[in-house]
Amino acid sequence: MLAYILRRILMAVPLLFGISLLSFAIMKLAPGDPTVLILEPGIRPGDLEAYKEQYGLNKPLYKQYIDWIGNILQGNFGYSIIRQGVAVSDLILARLPNTLLLTVTSTFIALVVAIPIGVISAMKRNTMTDYSITLLSFLGLATPNFWIGLVLIMIFGVHLGWFPTGGVSTIGASFSIWDRVHYLVLPAFVLATADMAGLTRYMRSSMLEVLEQDYMRTARAKGFSQRKAVLKHAFRNALIPIITLFGLMLPSFIGGSVIVETVFAWPGIGTLFMDAAFQRDYPVIMAITLIASTLVVLGNLMADILYAVVDPRIEYEGGS
Repeated sequence: MLAYILRRILMAVPLLFGISLLSFAIMKLAPGDPTVLILEPGIRPGDLEAYKEQYGLNKPLYKQYIDWIGNILQGNFGYSIIRQGVAVSDLILARLPNTLLLTVTSTFIALVVAIPIGVISAMKRNTMTDYSITLLSFLGLATPNFWIGLVLIMIFGVHLGWFPTGGVSTIGASFSIWDRVHYLVLPAFVLATADMAGLTRYMRSSMLEVLEQDYMRTARAKGFSQRKAVLKHAFRNALIPIITLFGLMLPSFIGGSVIVETVFAWPGIGTLFMDAAFQRDYPVIMAITLIASTLVVLGNLMADILYAVVDPRIEYEGGS
């Protein structure tokens, strides 16, 4: 497996290079000049050139790209154009805890809810319970997160007043775990809806496949009760596809919360990305895009590794 992992890592290098090149090209070829948004319209040409020279905006595109990649390899994502003098890495690190809190909580909610519901749906196959769970799952997959968020804000935030409509904590109040949880409930649940729906369908399909295996018939023939056979044999094997999904869910920790963070005014990386996009803060946009792309590559690699770990039948031969 070590050789397989090394090959995948080496394959990821040109892929990430291509992603970085494409991201840089898209940002630089976009219409408009970011300096127009932050400088006075009547600025003297000499001052404008000095500003562009300070941030390397007057260099040829290929030199700008080489400088950008060289700085990234040294852990330097550059400086924000809009927030002059502020390092992009500082902006991202300041928002990262809020995004991780939101995404980790939503993932936990999705797993805790989806796995037992998926098992119940499989055990109650072709019953009203199964049909109801399937209908709710399809609705969760088909309904946009922003619409669910707006509906919940109207019901539980505006009309009932049970939860705040946005933010991460009460302004001016001292730190309180309950206060953080109070603000976290709605956005975490909304972000978890699509994952809950998808994981429920995966769990149901995986459980149905396992229930048809020969060893399950053998377990029932030996006198195991349905519940014991499911818990002792079927459940663990049905979890294999779910475990591998952990790696594929990794990219959502950065990019999946953009819409939800915007709807709930949650000060995370998602809102930072949206603000940077509207303000044409190219260094911030390119840094977040590159980080999200790297997580996609790492997530796929992690999914393959987890699958091999939880299922010893998988072997990675030299040509795979």
